[in-house]
Amino acid sequence: MGDGIGRYRGTESKLAQWLRRRPKRTAADIENDREKALLAVAAAGMPLAPAAYPVGYRCSCERIGCPTPARHPVSFAWQTQSTTDRAQIERWARNQPEANFITATGMVHDVLDVPLAAGRAALERLLAEGVEVGPVAESGVSEDRPGEGRMLFFTATRGTPEDEDEWWPCELDCHPETMDEHPGLRWHCRGSYVLVPPSRLPGDEGAQPVLAWLRGPEHALPEPLSLLEALTDACARHAAEQAEQGEPADHGVAWPLSR
Repeated sequence: MGDGIGRYRGTESKLAQWLRRRPKRTAADIENDREKALLAVAAAGMPLAPAAYPVGYRCSCERIGCPTPARHPVSFAWQTQSTTDRAQIERWARNQPEANFITATGMVHDVLDVPLAAGRAALERLLAEGVEVGPVAESGVSEDRPGEGRMLFFTATRGTPEDEDEWWPCELDCHPETMDEHPGLRWHCRGSYVLVPPSRLPGDEGAQPVLAWLRGPEHALPEPLSLLEALTDACARHAAEQAEQGEPADHGVAWPLSR
């Protein structure tokens, strides 16, 4: 038994030595991973377009008081510019190495966008109930800006309903008649967009909020209505908890906004 422990310790020591000898990731490695991640999104049928990126606490667009720093497209023609073409995305990624990317919703996919705490609770419930959950992205937060955290559930698009009143705009939680019913939830569909991982958001050096995949784009897009009950319930509970604690409503940044 002593020999076995000795052999284990020897193996553990060699592993630790190997980990220390591993080459550090270079800027080229990071850029290669970024390009692969973007191409995986495009391969899933989600059209992409370049977006702004953070410059310290500011936005690369240099607009004074930019309402959505590093969260908006660089072109006003982003809806027609958005594409899944591999060659075009490679050109954008290589020519704009710092750019974030957005995906236009309402064509192939929609996104249900909720506060981070509510999203985590809903995801746990959905997985426990065996509900098919598609790609999910999470934005981390810094300690001094907890309200920025969001979770994005990517779903199949609802298409074009015959009744235009059926559309749920991305400003869902911005109108008095809908805010109480669906606190903190917005449904990105036609005319909207969201950032896709990997994206960087303004933040402190070494502690920047980052948008990353919890479940990647290789997962099939589910029907949005199959997730809606769990998400709305979680958002309502989250809003009630904030009210009990006297905290401001955690709606985060509403985007897109006109620029």
